[in-house]
Parts: sequence; C-alpha cells; structure tokens
Amino acid sequence: MSEPSVVQRQHAGDSALPANLYPQDREASGIPAKTPGLRPAFEPRRLGPWRDSLLRRLLALADVTTAALVGLLLAVVPAGSVALAFWAAASAPLWVLMAKLQGLYEGDERSLRHLTVDELPKLFVWALTSTVATLLVVWAAPVDPPPVEVAVVCFALAVAAATVLRALARFAWRRIVPREQAVIIGSGPLADETRRKLELFPDIHVDVAGQHDEHVALNGGAEEALAHADRVILASQSVDEALIARLLHYCRGNHVKLSMIPPVRGMFGTAVRLNHVADLPVVEYSTWSVSRSTLLLKRWIDVAVAAAALLVLAPLLVLVALAVRLESRGPAIFRQQRAGQDGRAFRMLKFRTMVADAEDQLPQLVAFESLRDPMFKLRNDPRVTGVGRILRRTSIDELPQLVNVLRGEMSLVGPRPEQVELVERYRPEHRFRLLVRPGITGPMQVFGRGELTFEERLAVEREYIENLSLGRDVRILAMTFSAVAHAKGAF
Repeated sequence: MSEPSVVQRQHAGDSALPANLYPQDREASGIPAKTPGLRPAFEPRRLGPWRDSLLRRLLALADVTTAALVGLLLAVVPAGSVALAFWAAASAPLWVLMAKLQGLYEGDERSLRHLTVDELPKLFVWALTSTVATLLVVWAAPVDPPPVEVAVVCFALAVAAATVLRALARFAWRRIVPREQAVIIGSGPLADETRRKLELFPDIHVDVAGQHDEHVALNGGAEEALAHADRVILASQSVDEALIARLLHYCRGNHVKLSMIPPVRGMFGTAVRLNHVADLPVVEYSTWSVSRSTLLLKRWIDVAVAAAALLVLAPLLVLVALAVRLESRGPAIFRQQRAGQDGRAFRMLKFRTMVADAEDQLPQLVAFESLRDPMFKLRNDPRVTGVGRILRRTSIDELPQLVNVLRGEMSLVGPRPEQVELVERYRPEHRFRLLVRPGITGPMQVFGRGELTFEERLAVEREYIENLSLGRDVRILAMTFSAVAHAKGAF
C-alpha cells in the first residue's frame, strides 16, 4: 500500500504534522531530513513520559489515600462500623474516576506552572461528587447508612486531605525526578523575563538548558539543542507563524512540550481571557469594575477572619510582644504612616523588628531622593534585632495588622502598603495600586517578596487588581503559607 501524499494527509486533518514522521515532508518544508545528534521521532525521552506518568500515579495514590481516610472516619465515628468502612473503601476506584473526569491528572502536564491551590475549585467539586458516590455505594450495601452530618464531615475531610496529600505528592515528585530541561527560543526583554520567572519560582521544576535567537531557530540552527530538550519555550518579541509551525512539527513528533509567551503585553495585558467560538479563538478583555457585592463580601470575610485570628492567636501575640520588649528597649508595637486606598494615610501596626531609634538612623542608610524607584528593601539591614530577624522570616511581625483590617484600613489580601514618602514619588502610571485596600498578604508576598524589582512588583499587583475576585483572594491566602515556609525574599 502506497504512503499517503501530503495533500491527502492534510485533508485527513493532519495539517500540523509532527516533524520526522514523513522525511520527505521535512525536506519540502525546509527542515533537514537528518540532523546530526537529533533523535528519531517518538523515541522515549529521558524525562518526558516517565516523569509525567509518575506524577499522575502519585496524585492517584493521594486520592486513594483520601478515600481510605474517609472510610476510616466512617469506622470510628458514632454509629460507624467496620462493614461501613469496608464498603466506603471499596468505592475508592470511583474517587479516581471522578478525579479523572474533573481533569485533575492532566493539569501539571499541560501547564508550565501548576500548583495545588490552582485546582481548589475542582477539588471541591471532586470531593462533593466522590462523597455522594461513596454514600450511594454505602446505601446500596447491606449496612446502616451514616447520618447527614457525618456525610458533611466526610466531605470536609476529603477536601482537606486531598489538598494536603496532593501538595505532598507534588513535593515528593520534585524531589524524585530531575528538573526539566528547557530551551528558550527568543531574545530581548521577553526572553530575559521568562528566564527570570523560572529562577523566581523553583516549583516550576525547570532549568534553562539553552537559549537561541528565533532567527537561528527558524533557519534550523537550534535543532541539535532541541534534541536534548524536554520543553521548548517560545519567547519571541514578534509572532512568526513559520517559526511556530516549525516548532509544533518538531515538538509533536518528538514528545517535547511547547510553551509560548505572548509577545506584546500592551496587546494582551493581564485582564484577558481566551475563549473559543467553535474553532475561532476570541481574546476577551475585562473592562468593567468589580461588583459591589464582591467588595462587600470581601469586607465581611476580612472582618470575620481577622476577628477569629486575633482570638486564636492572642497567646502567641502576647509571647511575641514580651520577646520584643525583653531583647531591646522600646515599644513592642511599631506604628508607621502608610498610604492606603486612594492614597489616604493610616498608621500601620507591626511588631517592632528593629532597634528603637531605627527611623532616626534611616537617612544614614537610604536617601529617598536618590532612589531609582520609589521603593527600597535592605537585604542586610543593620537595624534589625535578633528577635526581629526571626519575626521577619516567619512573617509573624505582620500579625498586628489584623487590627488594621478590623478598622477598615487594610484587607487580608491586596497590594502591599507603602510608606507615604515613597508614594508621593509615584508617577501617574504607578497609582493604580492605590485603587483598592492594601493587604497583609498579596501578590508581592507570594510571587517573590523582597526579590522582586519595582517593575515586577507593579506587574503582579496590576494583574491582581485587574482580575480581583474572591477566588483569587483564597488562592493567594493558600499560597501565603508556602511562601512563609520557604521564607524566600523575607529580609
């Protein structure tokens, strides 16, 4: 039987054919049929299929363990029994099936960076449907079903256990497998920023193995480097359809992941969403204000969480205040003028982490008028005390700001409040960060903290403000625990 022609294959829907599948097509498209050092198509790579399948298995193990914990709960609660736990545990395959239907095993493979907090909405739906499925199995079994309140506890346990276990699975996976090797195709600021993001977020688990100019790649000069890559990241200043088509051909034919960074920020911005109308991609911009109901609910959550946290953490706050006072003279609480929403000044509260006369010493260390950007952060500030260094690394020094939240001066999540003297130096394009209440935590704290440059800080805060939602606040609050644990950029 003769091999189908290029036209026949294109009519069959293979217009973007993998490179190396048909050597004569490579020759016609300008891609060499044989490139020195290039592996043949579909040859298993050192990391590709193995690393992804291992992660899926670890996540499935986390889900099965979650189902087992729910079964164990049904064995120990009042009115529970071993028989009830057995039938609940027997439904564990349904939990994996429900997770598969929710797409909870494919997110990591498709995304450059995928965190457990990113899938929290899906985890809620998965836990609900899986709990209902388990109860249906139990009700069909020859055992007494659990009461409704126990079912609610099972659901809550499933959400909590799955979140923790899946995070541990990803942590273990990153310790087991080597880091992915990526080749960046592109040059200029966009390629540099891409490399910078890979350095800032080690959980991406990617190392840059090489970088090539897009013109070199288009002319076949990067083939040998790509032969040893697990991922290609296109970060070009312009959109070149021929280059994208070439990379798609190669990556599909050689099981290499392909990511593309949009070239023009002014064109795409941060408040965009990509949808499809049939096969037509549509970029839609968010150009409207946040609804009043969202802001009102955000405020209610702020008050409720801040009040509860102050009650629960009261003993810790007293101990920290005593430690601050015992190490050095001066008040335990430090008050400083910061710019809040719409630039209104307020006195922000913190545990004192510096010597008592730290404000008087500041002009000797930093001259605001000589700063290139209206921000500063001293990596080795000589004014910081021993206790203060611990408080900063653990972010415990920020806890008194819960009082600012109750007063309505701050929110749990928002842009970081800056000193009034620095805000006065803002240019008009910087003042967007004053449109909402500042937060105890926020995009700056979870995306690099003190490691961020001023422009990087503005970029992540703009993205937050333009896409403000309660779900995004929950995501940032969840990410804050990881950021505090790693203490990166905390100084």
